[in-house]
Amino acid sequence: MTHSRYPAPLQGRSDDDDDDEAVKLPAFRRYESQGVIRQISYYLSGEIVEPIQYTDLLYTLRTASATDLIFLHLNTPGGNFDTGLQIINNIAASEAHVITILEARAFSMGALIFLAGDELIVHDTCQLMFHNYSSASVGKGNEQAAQVMASRKWFDKVMRNVCRPFLSDQELERISKGEDIWLDTDDIRRRLLHLQKGEPAVKPKTASAKVKPVALSADDSAATSKPVRASRKNKPA
Repeated sequence: MTHSRYPAPLQGRSDDDDDDEAVKLPAFRRYESQGVIRQISYYLSGEIVEPIQYTDLLYTLRTASATDLIFLHLNTPGGNFDTGLQIINNIAASEAHVITILEARAFSMGALIFLAGDELIVHDTCQLMFHNYSSASVGKGNEQAAQVMASRKWFDKVMRNVCRPFLSDQELERISKGEDIWLDTDDIRRRLLHLQKGEPAVKPKTASAKVKPVALSADDSAATSKPVRASRKNKPA
């Protein structure tokens, strides 16, 4: 509903008033409109189970408007990969502004869901954990081998799409080889701050350049008033 707010013209003027005195109108007019903003909260507290349990969340993400705010509060050890991936894809497709909030821990698929948000909020004492997938396969040997290869390729692609640049390529490679990566609140906030500044989430380590000893003559020794310090250079990206 829109309202026009400005002073009303002078009322009750008699015919005897001076006709030359015009009614003074304001120099501008103010208009105000009010819209409806929905704020919807979901709590993913516990293991992520089969997709059918999350149809309400998925439908809300798909049908939300651009003025909606959807909060996903996370405290989960992870769980079903298919369910988590469907939630992530629906977050990407949603017109709403999706805010993921890390409230305690988000491990495995829970960590990926956290990174999928349009805005990320971290409480003071939280953890993220990333690791390789686990699965079971049945069938003939060749079928199991084909399934393992396809699953690994699929998992690695999902990790690259969701976790970069929060995780570096080196970290993704370590995860693919079976290593677990643990991050606490300080680590998470530091990485997010670097990304906000347009910097790599993980800054490359610096290494001191080694200086070879050089024999000095007596004259050179007298002329040298301060010791030579090795310069520190960044490793090439």
